[in-house]
Amino acid sequence: MPVLGLGTYNLRGQNCVDAVKTAIDAGYRHIDTASLYQNEAEVGQAVREKIEDGTVKREDIFITTKLWNTSHEPAQVREAFDTSLAKLGLEYVDLYLMHSPVGATVDTNGATVLTEVDYVTTWNAMEKLFDTGRVRSLGVSNFNSEQLRRVIENGTIKPVTNQVECHVRLNQKKLIKYCKDREVVVTAYSPLVRPGTTFGLEESKAPKHAFEDERVQTIAERYNKTPAQVLLRYLIEIGTVPIPKSGNPERIRQNLDVFDFALTPEEVRSLDSLNTGQRLVKFETAEAHPFYPFDAEF
Repeated sequence: MPVLGLGTYNLRGQNCVDAVKTAIDAGYRHIDTASLYQNEAEVGQAVREKIEDGTVKREDIFITTKLWNTSHEPAQVREAFDTSLAKLGLEYVDLYLMHSPVGATVDTNGATVLTEVDYVTTWNAMEKLFDTGRVRSLGVSNFNSEQLRRVIENGTIKPVTNQVECHVRLNQKKLIKYCKDREVVVTAYSPLVRPGTTFGLEESKAPKHAFEDERVQTIAERYNKTPAQVLLRYLIEIGTVPIPKSGNPERIRQNLDVFDFALTPEEVRSLDSLNTGQRLVKFETAEAHPFYPFDAEF
């Protein structure tokens, strides 16, 4: 898995196709999508077009997609995977993730209703996808350490990654260490924090965006880099694989330009001090669920 990828959440239609093609032209070889994002067809189209024009070969590109909560019943897993693969129009995916440990179903009125299907049984069904030869590796997303432990102990295939929200405000260092000790990579989504985010706090009490923090700006000026590049480099330094999302061609290129400098241990510690533990993605509708992942310390 390349150490930096393109996230595609909220990229739709031609904008998604163009963003993925721009990313591949810029040198990205890791593209992250999901059934939930409703853009697997566009991601696949872009990848196929860049293969057809000779820019890359299929084996050069690492494609991740995800099983959504409404397909956690073991009997649903194979069909959900087949649907994703058909939309991508590819022969295989490099990584298939369980998007969260919380199962759900859609009732007759079209409303999403939480279910208590055990994510371990879902994982065991995902393991059977290896028999098809159409998935190269498996992982999880939004799992806490205890949930990851249960999957590892009750499965025959260990997750290769746990994709979680991770950025300078929520640096996940305890979870990163827990995963590293078990040879599980942490993939960092929302790595740049969303501009304007108040984390649900009153605007006057919300921390300023990390781009504006003097600690970030000082380091950016020192290396002649943007604040975004510094924050991405920080995530690489602490051992994660960031997947920044952008539909802007210039920002897509800038986000990849983080391999010609490295932060000192002192600079990493300075950026560590921005950690507040505040979370953007909270899954509020699942807070009462027994498998809600964010009540644990890490």
